Amino acid sequence: MSDTLGGLLTIALLVALLAAAHVPLGDHMARVFTSTRHLRVERAVYRLSGVDPDAEQGARSYATGVVGFSLVSIVVLMAIQLAQAALPMDRGMPAVPFWMSFNTAISFVTNTNWQSYAGESTLGFTAQMAGLAVQNFLSAAVGIAVAVALVRGFTRSRTGALGNFWVDLTRGTVRILLPMAFVAAVLLVAGGVVQSFADSTMSTLAGHSQVLTGGPVASQEAIKELGNNGGGFFNANSAHPFENPTGWTSFVEVFLILVLPVALTRTLGTMLGNRRQGLAVLGVMGVLWTVSLVVTTWAEVGAHSPTARAAGAAMEGKETRFGEWASALFAVATTGTSTGAVNASHDSLTAAGGGTVLVNMMLGEIVPGGVGAGIYGILVMAVLAVFVAGLMVGRTPELLGKKISAKQMTYVALYTLTTPALVLVGTGVAIARDSTADAMGNPGGHGFSEVLYAFTSAANNNGSAFGGLTVTSDFFQVVLGLAMLLGRLLPIVLVLLLAGSLAEQGKVPVTAGTLPTHTPLFAGMLVGVIVVMTGLTYFPALALGPIAEALA
Repeated sequence: MSDTLGGLLTIALLVALLAAAHVPLGDHMARVFTSTRHLRVERAVYRLSGVDPDAEQGARSYATGVVGFSLVSIVVLMAIQLAQAALPMDRGMPAVPFWMSFNTAISFVTNTNWQSYAGESTLGFTAQMAGLAVQNFLSAAVGIAVAVALVRGFTRSRTGALGNFWVDLTRGTVRILLPMAFVAAVLLVAGGVVQSFADSTMSTLAGHSQVLTGGPVASQEAIKELGNNGGGFFNANSAHPFENPTGWTSFVEVFLILVLPVALTRTLGTMLGNRRQGLAVLGVMGVLWTVSLVVTTWAEVGAHSPTARAAGAAMEGKETRFGEWASALFAVATTGTSTGAVNASHDSLTAAGGGTVLVNMMLGEIVPGGVGAGIYGILVMAVLAVFVAGLMVGRTPELLGKKISAKQMTYVALYTLTTPALVLVGTGVAIARDSTADAMGNPGGHGFSEVLYAFTSAANNNGSAFGGLTVTSDFFQVVLGLAMLLGRLLPIVLVLLLAGSLAEQGKVPVTAGTLPTHTPLFAGMLVGVIVVMTGLTYFPALALGPIAEALA
């Protein structure tokens, strides 16, 4: 079988499996967040934490819960890293340096999973399991909870209540993430992913002893991909054979990356009572994702440079067990969501391929976006699109039965400005420092792309990197940590305030002048608004980085 046929069949099978899971999983998640029944284990959690599961929270209370929970989680995760040497199963590892622990704690709590360290030589098993893996579950559950709260803002009328954050967090973890991650971990173990609690000492062919790092890899790998986290147990991430040994496990991991963001569009339609609306959102995500996949695959599979033509392929930085097709598919899946896991070196992608995955993040990671984050991100862009449409026809904009006024647009404007400001200001400050030139792995346009990619990844809570940039200095640990923290919490607070303002409104009846938002026409307009907004915001920076590199 040719590589082209194998690649196309892989994509076709992936789409078929996502389509098969779309309805049952999406409807299950809708039932999880609309049911009034609490499971026994959930009630135990509420009693231990002093939560009244039947109490409702307004936007400010919900946001306070999210922010407070995140900040406490950062402190706890820092403490685990700093006290690592005193923990069981520490593997003889010392305490993590303070600013590295600061960066890592923020990274995992914000669902970014940016890693400035090598896991196998920095962390013990307890820190990996009790620290990082726990946050892989909780940070994903927070994203789902915020998305559900925004959907409730559209469905509820004349009430400021958006649900209960603690209930949504618990249900997302217990009823969705834990059971799915368990099944996924079993599949990965069956595929050859390591799951143990000890390192192994082996004899090499030369007769020497070598220690091979083991550990609870499969259990962490499962939620790493399912929750769109992305932080690897090993430094090489999903390019490491202990995390991702075969083409089959790579396919499973891509499916895990995409299944929840795709199914959440069905959840959206079911909770809204308009499943065509969910399909329209899925269509927008699908169009943008398909374009990205086509461009990236074309750039990586085709020999478009003298070096690639001489080698017969652009295989630098790619694993031979995966090849160009699977590497391109993984790269688009991981940057279109907020995952950031990699099975190839993004720093070695072609200028066009690297530029495309960079743009995926600049779009706001809504193709199809992170777990929960993709839904609330694209709904914010839909609000912007109906506002633009209202300006064009001279009508007060409406979306899903709610009027979009100056108050809602203030939240939307701040949302759309927050991440670009963090990316562009952070990149500018870093480039202006003399020491950054020494941290770059490459000069010129590609070196600039490494810095731009780092801040784009951090502020958009992705976590992947152009690995040529050395980010172990205190400056990068602190600045990228702040970019991750603000890039996560500020948009979430704005989304929740938007949700609260929508829930306070009454429903606007549908009239002949109402713009239908479930049609291909609106979906096309939404695609246009997303592309234009991204282009106007980031084109100058892209011109200095991947575009300049491609033209050089």
